[in-house]
Amino acid sequence: MIPLKDNLPTARFPIVTVVLIAINIAFFVWQLSASGEEGSATSPALERAGASERDQLNFEYGAIPKEVLNPGEYCAPTDIKRGEIVDSCGSKDEIEQESGLDQAPWWVTLLTSMFMHGGILHIAFNMLFLWVFGNNIEDALGRLRFVAFYLLAGIAAVYAQSAFNADSVIPQIGASGAVAGVLGGYALLHPRAQVLTLIFIIFFVTIVEIPAMIMLGIWFVLQFIPAVADVATTDVAGEGGVAYLAHVGGFAFGLALIKLFALGRRGDPPSSPAPVH
Repeated sequence: MIPLKDNLPTARFPIVTVVLIAINIAFFVWQLSASGEEGSATSPALERAGASERDQLNFEYGAIPKEVLNPGEYCAPTDIKRGEIVDSCGSKDEIEQESGLDQAPWWVTLLTSMFMHGGILHIAFNMLFLWVFGNNIEDALGRLRFVAFYLLAGIAAVYAQSAFNADSVIPQIGASGAVAGVLGGYALLHPRAQVLTLIFIIFFVTIVEIPAMIMLGIWFVLQFIPAVADVATTDVAGEGGVAYLAHVGGFAFGLALIKLFALGRRGDPPSSPAPVH
């Protein structure tokens, strides 16, 4: 299911949503500007593992679970033995000398990681969901509150994934957790909204209107089931699994705190009386 638009009008132009999308795109262009050729990483261990400069950015600016759960400790690939990368943890100077990586501090990666993506489809779907659902959440919360809500949802998602992978040194990247927070908030604030949705069923393709609660409920179930298996986020080549636990954590954050962020704001905007085409 791919959402195309909802039937809720907004009171004003969603400038924050647009800016967030623009920042994500700018980060992705920056990632693409790094060499994607295998073995082009400047870190000796990553280069021997066949990683590219683009992959190396994940280790330098992605959120590494072991680091975010142990502030002040830096972890990075420092060697490769029997075809597998060996990771070490220690002070920034020690790890930088051993690995050749210039890692950002853990608190910086909490932010940078949520603006990085592993591929064109990754960022395309995240930005589509952010545009369809984010504009109404921005409208409901106000611009400043929406910025805080979005960033905190992304941080909550990082910790949700990290909590179940405490010893992992595989970096997490992507806006999915923050966007999931937006979806959770939307499900609670606008459950009766209608979402124009593109549906693929094998070779059958159609466009239908679906209640937001049903669509987002199905989305959540599809995240929750594989989350039970605690799927990893990415590997050295940047082609790892999906951070389903981050999605669940972000969605739960949105459900739990959207009402708090919306305190004092106006009520839900009315649904559009005209059918969506």
